[in-house]
This record gives sequence, structure tokens and C-alpha cells, in this order.
Amino acid sequence: MDKVHQYIEQFFPPRSMIAEELTRFAEENDVPIMEPPGIETLLQLLRIQQPARVLEIGTAIGYSAIRMAEALPDVEIVSIERDAFRAQMANQFLEQSDYKDRIHLLEGDALEMSEAVAEFGKFDAVFIDAAKSQNIRFFELYEPFFSEDVCVYTDNVLFKGLVAEQNGTESRNVRQMLRKLDRFNQWIASHEGYHTVILPVGDGLSISKRK
Repeated sequence: MDKVHQYIEQFFPPRSMIAEELTRFAEENDVPIMEPPGIETLLQLLRIQQPARVLEIGTAIGYSAIRMAEALPDVEIVSIERDAFRAQMANQFLEQSDYKDRIHLLEGDALEMSEAVAEFGKFDAVFIDAAKSQNIRFFELYEPFFSEDVCVYTDNVLFKGLVAEQNGTESRNVRQMLRKLDRFNQWIASHEGYHTVILPVGDGLSISKRK
């Protein structure tokens, strides 16, 4: 399968200079960003969807927000980050980019930011990439701000494949998180208001389209 992945990845478009810089910073500072197959799949789906406004829950250093802004020249992105250092770095990278006017970074806990987010109106696409154990709470909290045609993308739903084998030797905290991830996957897949598929790309990408 590694050979298949290597074969596929040769066709990914070259990354911009700022995307390369963000990738290097993430690697050197142990900041998790989306794996190449995951981000490229997300970007292609967004190109097909063409959302006018995206809500991102979990900015980190701004990698995915900047990549989305690159892929969608007219999109407006609202992104939330609770970690002060990562938010500071995201702001620095945004200042270096051509997209600072289209990416609005809100610093704070996403579970407490709904009023600030409400000021931006409805969102056509939502990207959830924050505390994995809170996915259901994020979804329910921000659902009032979803547009009628919304697509919700959730990253890391397979968590290195461990969510499929929860009885491994991982720590108690990891096992608890895996149970909550599995609960989210079961919950969203059976949600009466959405069609959901989970793609085994990157670390697992869930795609939920409002019915």
C-alpha cells in the first residue's frame, strides 16, 4: 500500500512557498497538521463545493486555513484557536501570506466562541480539527450557524487506525479518546439530518452533507 500512496502523492500539486514554510515549522516544532492525502482531498472537495464562507475549528499555526484560502480565491474563513502560542504563530504566518484579509482568526476555546462566530453569519463548509473528544459538542454548538447546504468535514476520525481496534495497549487517556471518536463516528453516521461517509485518507476524513 505504501507504493500506492507514493505513486498517488507524485500527482499532488506543488505546495506554495508559505505552505512549505508552514510544513517545515510544523515538523520542527511538533505541531500536528493534516497529512498530504488528507489536505489534498479536503481541498479538492472544497473546490467542488465552492463554499462562500468556511468555519474552521482548530487553527493550529494556520496551515489548513492558508491552504483553503489558496484553493478558493473568493472564500472567507473564520478560524478558532485556543492555544495562545499557536494563535500567535498563525497570525505571523497570516501576515506573511496574501490571505490575511480573508482569514479571521479568533483566539479562544471553541466551546465558548459561538457568540463571536455568530457575527459572521452562516457557513457553507465547516472543518472540525480540534480536541477530538469534543467533536459532537463542536458540531451541536455551531450547527445553528450552518447554511442549508452545509458540508461538515472532520479530520482524524480514524486516529492512525486505532479507532478500529480500541483494545490495544495505548494509555487510558488514548483509549478514552478513541471511544469518544468512535461515538462521534457512530453518531454522525446515524444522524437523520446528514449523509455521512468516512474516507480512509490521511488520518481519516469524515464528510457530512446536510440532507
